[in-house]
Amino acid sequence: MYGLYARAEGGWLSVAALISLLSELGVDEPAVRSSISRLKRRGLLRAGRRGDAAGYELSGEALAILAEGDQRIFGRQRARLADGWLLAVFSVPESERQQRHLLRSQLARLGFGTAAPGVWIAPAHLHQATADMLARRGLDRYADLFRADHLAFGDLAGKVRQWWDLGLLERLYRGFIDTHGPLERRSRPAAPAGREAFAGYVRALTDWRLLPYLDPGLPAELLPPDWIGIRAAGLFFTLQSRLAVPAQSHASRILTA
Repeated sequence: MYGLYARAEGGWLSVAALISLLSELGVDEPAVRSSISRLKRRGLLRAGRRGDAAGYELSGEALAILAEGDQRIFGRQRARLADGWLLAVFSVPESERQQRHLLRSQLARLGFGTAAPGVWIAPAHLHQATADMLARRGLDRYADLFRADHLAFGDLAGKVRQWWDLGLLERLYRGFIDTHGPLERRSRPAAPAGREAFAGYVRALTDWRLLPYLDPGLPAELLPPDWIGIRAAGLFFTLQSRLAVPAQSHASRILTA
């Protein structure tokens, strides 16, 4: 909700509006308030009032996370083999094992594969997002980033299957297509409006937004033929083109009521 609709409202949403919007997705009021509390504890939301209305606004950290997410979730960048690779090499003292766990989890979240212990790999176009994440999390002192080419040995496509779980990605993409494909077919020739467009778009985005992080946009020539991730991306962006505007209109009516 905040990523889609709060930034156009100055980063602030009233509690009442959040409860109303999320009720249309089947989320009850206690769950909304619990989620708000978790985000506040993490420093992503700050309490604030607008007139008589109680609400919460996005923190600077939350805005940075959302801006980075925009590029990843709504981008269509797929690496080319000629672009090379990004290597993250790190060493964390045993006394700081929690930082090691955080570093690994954040690299995995960005879509890195594991080439060797302490050596993680991703397409080179992720260098800025990785550098920003390491600095934001205070992890930059443990890691070095390198741009690299694969010179030898072995079949690189086979190596990619070792470094990334393509089987898991295929299952997740197929699940996305199975879940949201019927909505795309129903939206032809005329897209739904109002609550149906809002609920359909938010649910599709909620399911889609994790996938571009698990799949870092690997070069097509290293992926299985007719890679299902390309079809899943086509489905999401088709839904976005048909539903985002009517969903925004519906949300705006609730936010300004």
